[in-house]
Amino acid sequence: MSDRRKWAALYLKGIAMGSADAVPGVSGGTIALIVGIYERLIAAVTAVDPGRIRRVLAGVLPGNLSDARAAFREIDGAFLVVLLAGIGTAVVAVLSGVDYLLETRPVATYGFFFGLIAASAAVLLGDVELDTPRRKAAAFGGFSLAFLASGYASTALSNSLPVVFVAGAVAVSAMILPGVSGSLLLIVLGQYEYMSGTVSRFVDGLAAVALGNGTDALAETLPPVATFLLGGVVGVVTIAHAVKYALTRARAATLAFLVSLIVGALRAPLVEVSIRLAESGEAWGAAAPRFALAAVGGAALVLVLDRYSAAIEY
Repeated sequence: MSDRRKWAALYLKGIAMGSADAVPGVSGGTIALIVGIYERLIAAVTAVDPGRIRRVLAGVLPGNLSDARAAFREIDGAFLVVLLAGIGTAVVAVLSGVDYLLETRPVATYGFFFGLIAASAAVLLGDVELDTPRRKAAAFGGFSLAFLASGYASTALSNSLPVVFVAGAVAVSAMILPGVSGSLLLIVLGQYEYMSGTVSRFVDGLAAVALGNGTDALAETLPPVATFLLGGVVGVVTIAHAVKYALTRARAATLAFLVSLIVGALRAPLVEVSIRLAESGEAWGAAAPRFALAAVGGAALVLVLDRYSAAIEY
């Protein structure tokens, strides 16, 4: 395969990962497993550290160019740049569509998310062993954290820049883990709907600037988008390393925590739908069929993905 075709294929794999990352319950890490780049991704992400970042940035000075190129190769920079371009393209496109669906079809959209999350938890539960007090404690902690945050964060946390920064760090780190969705954690933190709307308006702002229609929308949305991305960079350098360490040292307990986190997060779509129904005056009984049908569709998608990834070693 020529280099051009190789990078084009990698970009398309990034689009597949980004599409998964943008919806709660489906993990970009699972897609990376399916398309055969997961081990390379983990190696590249965990090779990123502050020292190598400084060496790459120092390449703007001619005398440091050789060392900057070496540092870029050490983190498999070309691979990460092309993959992240594909992920970013898909995330922007999918979140713009999700923003529209949340405005026009909130019950069905959150029902679809519920199905994605529930099926993801069901698939992963088979790998969880709760045969020691440590693992049981980890599972209880994960479930409790997600369950309580799902009810509290959606109504109590603001959309301030510090909260957006933390959400970016947590979500981007989670995206590289098989079975754990960064978007799911954004829902738990009460930031998913806000960020999908912000990204949609950011794209509209870019289009407005290109057409000469003013910079108001771009100026409004650039700070939260940039803050989220900065949080993601910090998360990759810190949280992702911590998770890798935890999986290495206590894999069973860490896996129990992560899967229980997903189970506890099932509350989040229900809370969001309840809020929407209360605002519209519609009863749960009338909305339940739409919610359930969409949930079945979401669950079916996860089961199909799991079938294709079942033979792949983590």
